Amino acid sequence: MDLRDFDALSFDCYGTLIDWETGIANALRPWASRNGLELTDEELLTAYSAHEARAERENPADLYPLILAAAMRGLGSELNVPVTEAEATEFGASVPDWPAFPDSTDALRRLADRYQLIILSNVDRESFAASNRRLDIEFDGIVTAQDVGSYKPAPRNFEALAREIDRLGVAPDRLLHVAQSLFHDHVPAKRAGLTTVWINRRHDNPGWGATPDPGAEVQPDWTFDSMAEFADAVEA
Repeated sequence: MDLRDFDALSFDCYGTLIDWETGIANALRPWASRNGLELTDEELLTAYSAHEARAERENPADLYPLILAAAMRGLGSELNVPVTEAEATEFGASVPDWPAFPDSTDALRRLADRYQLIILSNVDRESFAASNRRLDIEFDGIVTAQDVGSYKPAPRNFEALAREIDRLGVAPDRLLHVAQSLFHDHVPAKRAGLTTVWINRRHDNPGWGATPDPGAEVQPDWTFDSMAEFADAVEA
């Protein structure tokens, strides 16, 4: 295979284009400090990850701010630390504050010269609109969890992606899925028959952070440490 053998790229957003780990840690840190939690950001993220995945699995129709609020409550329960409704609501509304990775916008602009660009994200439309203003890119297609009524790694989300590329006139074998999360994206994308690129944002950081262990062996077709590196490879 060659990276030029594709007509469209579908992207996970949070963890791939938006630095959700920094965003989550920054949003949780004041609460943790107020309650005397002596945990590093990495320890907070690792503890948090299972609670977001559980909330998405158990409440697939909830909008993402409600998922975040439920995940924070679950984290508080695990750590035996109280979470007020105001704190949970504030955390649920924090997505617009999450920063983009520094290389995301430039890489997307370069890739847009060759491919159609599609978002497949575990988010609601309003929260994504705020993140998209940070990315400053016009995507050809946007599929959110709100649109589908479920969250990745559910197969329904990739079925919705298949419908979206059909709408855009892209053949299934001409789509390349680009994502950081093995759990949310690469395992289910491979089950859906997609070719994938792993943007391994955590290449210099052991562990899984805010993303759960994938729980299955998976082999992406290409691996790059950043979006910039991926765009460089396409141009090369």
